Amino acid sequence: MLLETYDWGLEARTLQLLFGLGLGLVFGVAAQITRFCLRRAVAGDRAERGPAAAIWLTAFATAIAAFQMAQAFGFVAIEDHRFLASDVAVLAIVIGGVAFGAGMVLTRGCVSRLTVLSATGNMRAATVLIVFAVTAHAMLKGVLSPVRTSLGAFTVDVPFASLADLPGGAALGVAVAAIAAILTIRRFRPAPSHLLLGAVIGLVPVAGWATTSVLLFDEFDPLAVQSAAFTLPWSDTLFWVIASTAVPAGFGTGFIGGILAGSFASAALRGELQAAAFENAKQTGRYTLGGILMGFGGVLAGGCTVGAGLSGASSLSLAALLALASVIAGAWAVSRAVNPSAVAVPA
Repeated sequence: MLLETYDWGLEARTLQLLFGLGLGLVFGVAAQITRFCLRRAVAGDRAERGPAAAIWLTAFATAIAAFQMAQAFGFVAIEDHRFLASDVAVLAIVIGGVAFGAGMVLTRGCVSRLTVLSATGNMRAATVLIVFAVTAHAMLKGVLSPVRTSLGAFTVDVPFASLADLPGGAALGVAVAAIAAILTIRRFRPAPSHLLLGAVIGLVPVAGWATTSVLLFDEFDPLAVQSAAFTLPWSDTLFWVIASTAVPAGFGTGFIGGILAGSFASAALRGELQAAAFENAKQTGRYTLGGILMGFGGVLAGGCTVGAGLSGASSLSLAALLALASVIAGAWAVSRAVNPSAVAVPA
C-alpha cells in the first residue's frame, strides 16, 4: 500500500527493518517500565503475579481487539500464514510450549523480558539469549532440524484454523479476553500508567502484521509476513551478526535492535541500569538449561510468549492459542515442582 503510494527511495526490506526498529523501540520502552513478562504473571512472586497478569491480559485483549478491527478494514492480511493453516502440528506445539514454559521459569524470565534485561546490564540475560538463539538456529536450520521436522510431521486437520472463522467467534474472543482483563484489573489494581503501556504493547503485534502484510508488502518481491516475535528474529539476528554480508537484516532484526535501544534508553533515563552476573556454577547451569529449552521449545511451538502468545493469538489462531496454553502449563508445572508455594493463588 505505502510502496505504491510513495516513492521512498528504499527497498521493501530496508523499510520493513526501519518500521521494525520503530516498533521495537516502543515495545522496549513499554516493557522496561512495566516489567512486562508472562512468567511473572504465571510463576512470579506472590506480590507481583496479580499486577503482572493484569498488564499482560490488557496487552492480550488489546491485541485481539485491534487485530480484528484492522483485519475488518483491510489493514491486515495473514490468511496464508502458518498460524492459520488447517493442519495443526499438535504434538510439536504442545511439547514445544511446555519446554518453553519450563525454560522461562528456570531463567526467571521469558525471552522478551530477558531481551529487555540484557539491554540494562544483566549479563545473565545476555548469556541466556545467546544460548537461546544458537539453539533456535540449530532447530531451524542446523543439526537439530530433524527433530523439528519429525515432530512437526504429526498434524491434525481442523475444520477451522481460527476461532474468528466461527459465526460470532471474533466478537466472543474479544469479549472473553476483555472480561478476563477487566476482572483481573479490578482485583489487583495495577498502576494506570502501566495498564496504558500494556495496551500499547498489545498494539505492537498488530502494527507488525499491518506493516509486513499490507502497508509495506511488495507483490513483485514478497517478503515473509511476520510480526512481533523473538524466536525467529533472534535466530536471524544472530546469523546476521556473524554473516551480515550474506544475510541482510529485515523486520525481525530491526525489531530486536529497537527493543535493545528502547530498553537501554528507558532504563538509563529512569536510573535503572544495573549490572548483574551469575552467582555460582549451579545458577549458570540452570539458566543455560533454560535457554536451551526455550530455544528448542520456541521453534517447535511456533513462537514464544509474544510471537505466539500475542502476535499469533491476536488472530485467535487455534495453533497459537494451543501454544500459549502449553507455555502456561509448562511454566506452572515446573514452578510448582521447584517451589510449590510460588504458585499458590494470591489472596
